[in-house]
Amino acid sequence: MQSNDSVHHPIFARFYRRISEASRVMLDKHRIELLSGLHGRVIEVGCGNGLNFAHYPADVDHVLGVEPESYLRELAIRAAAASPIDITVVAGMANALPADDASVDAVVFSLVLCSVDDHAAALAEAARVLTPRGELRFYEHVVSPTARLASVQRGTDVVWPKLFGGCRTARDTVGSIESAQFTDVDFRRLDLKAGPVPTPVSPHVLGRARLAD
Repeated sequence: MQSNDSVHHPIFARFYRRISEASRVMLDKHRIELLSGLHGRVIEVGCGNGLNFAHYPADVDHVLGVEPESYLRELAIRAAAASPIDITVVAGMANALPADDASVDAVVFSLVLCSVDDHAAALAEAARVLTPRGELRFYEHVVSPTARLASVQRGTDVVWPKLFGGCRTARDTVGSIESAQFTDVDFRRLDLKAGPVPTPVSPHVLGRARLAD
């Protein structure tokens, strides 16, 4: 039985572990960019198997990794133990973060908002726990700016979430952030395709925003 702060996707979780570890060479430079310059207290929402943990800068005092999937959470706990940064990993959901109001300097979303049902609720929670002018960092695959691929993504999402732990390929994550309690939204687009033909998860964004005054 699953609790309200955890999920269980055993097949997808094991697939995710394999694919994420296989793509580390390609993605680690983006992880470093995502986390560069962070300091103080950080929450990473949906920390998965903890592949970001090795890239947090030394100015970070503590990372609270929140991961609802039990198998991935156990892997993240192991990764936290091997990190020079003080990291705690707990069960939790994006729409109910286990942290006090205005208690962290940054919230990190990394390849997770694709599977969050309610962007508005998750981003409202991020805003709640951030200190004034706190920073949101995000690295996500998103809906394509190209009409043809976006149409393919929308068709793909009929079945994709059932196969990949609730992940949807046609999420307008930047639009959600711009509609939430954030300002100074700055991002760049990335095209992460393994070959000459883009896939539904090729379009990515990497960026940051600030909690509005």
